[in-house]
Amino acid sequence: MDKAIGMIEYKTVASGITATDKMVKTAEVEILQAQTVCPGKYIVLLSGKLSAVKAAIESGKADFEENVIDSFILGNPHPSIFRGINGTAVIEETEALGILETYSAASIIVASDICAKTAVTEIVEIRIAKGMCGKSYLLITGELAAVNEAIEAAYKNAKESGMILDKSVIPNPDKKLWEKIL
Repeated sequence: MDKAIGMIEYKTVASGITATDKMVKTAEVEILQAQTVCPGKYIVLLSGKLSAVKAAIESGKADFEENVIDSFILGNPHPSIFRGINGTAVIEETEALGILETYSAASIIVASDICAKTAVTEIVEIRIAKGMCGKSYLLITGELAAVNEAIEAAYKNAKESGMILDKSVIPNPDKKLWEKIL
């Protein structure tokens, strides 16, 4: 598998920056994001070949274990994740709205991948910890049954890891709400 992403979320900026340097020296990976997020946490999102991402993430966790909040490695991530993270999703038709909220940045990206792969839905936005006191959320749209199925699958996964905060599905959001979201 050639395409993979991985993330580590750290409690401190110092550990995050130091670990990021170690990770990119360990394996041939690209840094997609490396930044502070609320409340003073640091996230690192990497991409590359699966073996390289695994090696980098393991390296980034090894010496900084006490400061790791959450992490993941995803082989073959759904392409819509990148549009959701970057705020470049183009939504042609709005239907039901699914909302999932987690305690960590890493868990929302995993939840997004699960949603996108579980049912035919579109990722509207993935908000990663900025302005959220470290929490994150996901917005998806699609047919009501698909949105329900996708949100339930992602909810179940996030609940198992202890990172779930809340979820909701709105069958037919008002146009005024969609105007504010999009």
